[in-house]
Amino acid sequence: MTMTQEQRWVVLWKRLGARGDARAVYTDLVARYSEPHRAYHTLEHIGHCLDEFEQVRHLAMNPDAVELALWYHDAIYDTKAKDSEERSATLAVEVARNASLPDSFGQSVANLITATKHASAPIDPDVQLLVDIDLSILGQSEDTFDEYERQVRKEYEWVAKDAFIAGRSAILKSFLDRQTIYSTQFFRDKYESQARANIAKSLARLRA
Repeated sequence: MTMTQEQRWVVLWKRLGARGDARAVYTDLVARYSEPHRAYHTLEHIGHCLDEFEQVRHLAMNPDAVELALWYHDAIYDTKAKDSEERSATLAVEVARNASLPDSFGQSVANLITATKHASAPIDPDVQLLVDIDLSILGQSEDTFDEYERQVRKEYEWVAKDAFIAGRSAILKSFLDRQTIYSTQFFRDKYESQARANIAKSLARLRA
């Protein structure tokens, strides 16, 4: 039987031995991911990430830290700021501390979250998994990827067209310029080829 997202959260909370009301914390997460300015970075995105993670959980060194990081990596999402990842990491640390989890665990989660800025190719194995999961949308079917691109544009609808095209093109090109988009063999085998095709088509549209 497939678990609901709330059930997934409660199972993780109990497995961590976290103190406090799991459902109250979940309700806060739902409110954050339901903010009206979000189109892609919603609970649906988190659900997709968790589904991807279940396929590679056995590869993680600290799977519970990776899972908690997935839940919180976009908890704060402000398209007009450049520190959403850091603020999301700080929030996760606070939640972990309030739940009486070890500071070292909270810091591990924070380090994972800040890596989703995608500034460079990750080295740490758990960071590689989490970043690959976050980027798995790039390797979805053409229709799914195109919808993702539309949702991203909606989240940045306040940005002028020319500025958006320049910024989005730079981000997409930075992925194509990497030797590989995905750091792990699992995700390279699964998504690398499709991701490169999707990005190339998106760049062509943006430049047309």
